[in-house]
Amino acid sequence: MNGWAVVIAGSVIVGYGALSQRLSTTVVSGPLVFMLCGLGIGPLGLDLLDRTRDPEVTRALLESALVLLLFTDAAEIRARDLRREEFLPLRLLALGLPATMALGWLAAWPLLPGLSVWELALVGIILAPTDAALGKQAVSNQRVPSLVRGGLTVESGLNDGLALPFFVLALAAAGGGHGHPGVAETFLRALLLSGAIGIAAGWTGASLLRWSRSRGWSSSDWRQFLALAVPVIAYVLCVMAEGSGFIGAWVAGLAFGVHLRRMPADRSLGTPGWDPAQSTRFTEHLGLLLASLSFLVFGAVILGPVLQHLTWRIVVYALISLTVVRMLPVAFALLGTGLRLASVAYIGWFGPRGLASLVFGLLAFEEHLAGGTLLSDVVAVTVGLSILLHGASAPFLGDRYSEWFTRTLRVEPNLRENALAQDDAPR
Repeated sequence: MNGWAVVIAGSVIVGYGALSQRLSTTVVSGPLVFMLCGLGIGPLGLDLLDRTRDPEVTRALLESALVLLLFTDAAEIRARDLRREEFLPLRLLALGLPATMALGWLAAWPLLPGLSVWELALVGIILAPTDAALGKQAVSNQRVPSLVRGGLTVESGLNDGLALPFFVLALAAAGGGHGHPGVAETFLRALLLSGAIGIAAGWTGASLLRWSRSRGWSSSDWRQFLALAVPVIAYVLCVMAEGSGFIGAWVAGLAFGVHLRRMPADRSLGTPGWDPAQSTRFTEHLGLLLASLSFLVFGAVILGPVLQHLTWRIVVYALISLTVVRMLPVAFALLGTGLRLASVAYIGWFGPRGLASLVFGLLAFEEHLAGGTLLSDVVAVTVGLSILLHGASAPFLGDRYSEWFTRTLRVEPNLRENALAQDDAPR
């Protein structure tokens, strides 16, 4: 890798770190900063980074970031979160996610000629998972009802993992005849075997942490490193078994979080139990850093070259994917819930496409599918537009929606969006 590219990347980290709090209230999001800097050092600018020169660096960075974020997102999800947020995440995941995949598949049919049926399905699946980090202010604005904020956060934490089996099977079907294993073998290896490895790795790691902590044998610093090693081990074991490392890492996070939360209360410290976030904080921060660098590399080696041969079909599909393909399934999933149109529109709009889509698109591209280049271009443009549009709109729409909620709540105190606040009120 070019030394000057490393210096610039480090400078961007230093600069954004110094201004991050100030920029957090503006339309300039972190992913946008890193993507634009990537465009500047790629073929469209200084030409310091190029996919053909550093293909392994690109893949290793994006995959490492996704593995860590899959693990930490899954580890932090609690069963009570699904119950507490009531209907919202369950409906978005059980109804909205499959409907988004199906509608994305159908919308791609007339706009992306030349792709096979399964390649079209891959487009819909790859662009279905959401990334809350791209519209962070939409879920961090405390004036937005907690039902909506929590529902979007839980959805984002789970939908990339839930989309993985569909992606693996569609990729196997699209690659049929190219030396790939059959769909049945893919199912067994990627889903069942990888799931079993993930459960074993997550459960073992959490058990070891519980055992060492209960005896006071481990320091808080090394617990952080132990937690970091769990997704790495799960990923590598799954890859060695020719399964899906991403499914293994995600399942490991679920098992790790579930088992660790069963840690008995530490009465000497007055704590009710053990939150997995205490042990995965370093992993989460490292994943955030790698994800930010991933957006820089994305801008340089993936998006930059695509912009040189952009077509209207790709742009139209990207816009449809971010609007119709996301918002109609959300509206369908939330029918009969009592949520107002403003809330449904807010939830529907804030479905950013981010790191998971990038990695899935990269993996599909590297399978040398007949339509792999077009598929990769569509994913790149969609994610690029999402970084721009969702990041820029999050502060404005978050304020407007919270103002609507406050006004409406004065007139209707039993507003459905206020359900969690009513449940938490003292009785």
